[in-house]
Amino acid sequence: MKRPGPLLTLLAGLVLALFLLTLNATTGTRSASSYQEQSPTPAPARGSASLTPSPTPSRSRAADADYAGRTDDDAAAIAVSVRGGRAIAYFCDGRTQESWLKGDVADDGALRLTGSHGAKLEGTLEDGRKIAGTVEVSGVRHAFTADRAKKPSGLWRATATVRSAKIDGGWIVLKDGSQVGVVTRDGEPSPAPRIDPRTGAVTVDGHRLTARPATP
Repeated sequence: MKRPGPLLTLLAGLVLALFLLTLNATTGTRSASSYQEQSPTPAPARGSASLTPSPTPSRSRAADADYAGRTDDDAAAIAVSVRGGRAIAYFCDGRTQESWLKGDVADDGALRLTGSHGAKLEGTLEDGRKIAGTVEVSGVRHAFTADRAKKPSGLWRATATVRSAKIDGGWIVLKDGSQVGVVTRDGEPSPAPRIDPRTGAVTVDGHRLTARPATP
């Protein structure tokens, strides 16, 4: 009886080769699958809107207008004219005391005006209807409220040279038609004559002058 040695050896080699081939194919597939499963999923890109800062809302500038009223102690009158974010104010007792003040109007309606000899005004523009605050002149502080004025109410001023004297007159016309004013002649104050609120005409020391609305 012949030994099947060579044939068995050949068959064993074929089986082993087939086994190794199958094992290699299976291992390669699993390695690829494992690599795909472990690969991190890219995070979704954030929208550009989340990176854009929200715009800061802007505040509107105080509207151009005139205001006139009296101090709470009824000692004097006060008028304020607002134009283009600037303000000019006039404090006057109608006899010998007066003060012109000026400054900026903040976006929130706050006023901080200053004048000569330490005069100052602090107030708040309330809804465009009135200005409430305090004014300090000659070391005395007065609370005041000035309502929005309609022509001819408001602040008037006239400057001229009469008989070599420098004339500077200020008038506050209130809503009831009454007037409070002072005229200075070379710096010397005195009660002002009435103006015609329709035209601004006024006579000072026999000379006809024209007062005009005062603005910053």
